[in-house]
Amino acid sequence: MLRRDYDTQVCSIARTLEVIGERWTILIIRDTFNGIRRFEDFQRSLGIARNVLSARLQRLVNEGILEKRLYEERPRRYEYRLTEKGKDLFPVLMALVRFGDRHRAPDGPPYRYFHRGCGGEATTRVCCDRCGADVGPRDLSKEPGPGLSERRAA
Repeated sequence: MLRRDYDTQVCSIARTLEVIGERWTILIIRDTFNGIRRFEDFQRSLGIARNVLSARLQRLVNEGILEKRLYEERPRRYEYRLTEKGKDLFPVLMALVRFGDRHRAPDGPPYRYFHRGCGGEATTRVCCDRCGADVGPRDLSKEPGPGLSERRAA
């Protein structure tokens, strides 16, 4: 478990992993992108214990990644939908897919993803927002941002 004391570790990756880094949580998000919305369907897809699924869904709702919508009055039943915040995780999931396809799929990718508009295969391109050039780790520089306190930057 990552430390929750961010006075010692100011890192956006660590903060994000506190929310989505647990195995079931990222798979719930994956299933939501794949159109699964209801508790029973998540359970069927994942083979997850009901209490664990309930806790993970509630955490995602509390974090604003999913929203709960009533779809049946009697008995009261809800479905879970991605919020805009949740949809921002799409590139993260696609990066995990590409990593898994390249390094963890000895027989090839289990699925391939294509753009419905033109039929091209989806990629996980990281590019500069100014010039559009592809960038990798060696192309980046790192500078303190507004979230880094003065005492930490010293």
